[in-house]
Amino acid sequence: MPESNLAPYSEVLVDVQSLHAFVVAIWQAAGSEAREAQLVADHLVAANLAGHDSHGVGMIPRYMRACRQGELKLNGHAELVRDAGAVLTVEGGRAFGQVVACEAIERGIARAKELGICAVGLRNAHHIGRIGHWAEQCAQAGLVSFHFVNVAGDPLVAPFGGIDRRFGTNPFCAAFPRPGRPPLVLDFATSAIAAGKVRVAFNKGMETPAGALIGYDGTPTRDPGALFSEGQHGALLAFGGAVAGHKGSGLAAMCEIFAGALTGGFTSHAETLVTTHAIVNCMFSVIVSPEAFDAPARDAQADAFVDWLKATRRDAGVDEILLPGEREDATRSVRGASGIPVDKESWTQIVEAARAAGMSDAAIHPFLPH
Repeated sequence: MPESNLAPYSEVLVDVQSLHAFVVAIWQAAGSEAREAQLVADHLVAANLAGHDSHGVGMIPRYMRACRQGELKLNGHAELVRDAGAVLTVEGGRAFGQVVACEAIERGIARAKELGICAVGLRNAHHIGRIGHWAEQCAQAGLVSFHFVNVAGDPLVAPFGGIDRRFGTNPFCAAFPRPGRPPLVLDFATSAIAAGKVRVAFNKGMETPAGALIGYDGTPTRDPGALFSEGQHGALLAFGGAVAGHKGSGLAAMCEIFAGALTGGFTSHAETLVTTHAIVNCMFSVIVSPEAFDAPARDAQADAFVDWLKATRRDAGVDEILLPGEREDATRSVRGASGIPVDKESWTQIVEAARAAGMSDAAIHPFLPH
């Protein structure tokens, strides 16, 4: 995207508590019961606090469009379809992913504490948001977990060596709890960057990083409009780029199969393409109790490795070797104190979504930054 075409960009800074209250008010106005509105607000604001604006409150306008289309079902709950002991199959019914994923993981945690391990297959949930949130839920219970997710029927990413969209941004996540310390949380999209980060760049009038996008003809581009402008049909690339893109592409394919097929949900292909504003996720989660292993030196060994890792010589300009999750911890500290930045275009869209939910301007006004 040429420099001359960049749109002017500004942002609002919103107090965390005010933003959370606004999100609760929006979904209660739309018809959500109190617990649902609370869980959605908890999740979206937590994503912004962690620095993942792609999965934060900027999702509200799309959620609202999906809700008005009848694709996002308010006040639904996770349905246990099959209980096979250490394996649970859970139907999401396109209810709020922030609710049904929470409920599915709660079931998995309880079963893993009982049996030592539990595999949970959650299918057909509306967008479950930042996957690290669910790994952190397990870690807070003292449990290890890893998660494979597909974005069913919404291909945005070209496979390694291809130029057509064939699978979603299909995230992978893993977490390891550490007594008295924040857990290690590895959470990433298998695409070069998350689709939501392209949306944020589009709203800001900014370019995307080099090597993340191609146009319809396969030509590299940094214009986020290749993904979000009307009539354009470019694609994201898998992580790893020209040298190691086969790794990101391969992991994305396994996320598609594990999450979409193994759980009894669905995978992306010509017959399943989602043509509405819905975002459908399936997730395959394995939750493990560390106490089930014979590993008396587990925490000491983990700490020894962490110390060894951080003691490496560093590249010029690198202050510290960061562990998975430490960048998010630092961002939470800063944003918790100073507020959450929201780009002006996203903020305008959120306010319009509040109006679409039935909130009057007078009801919206107390939540506006002053």
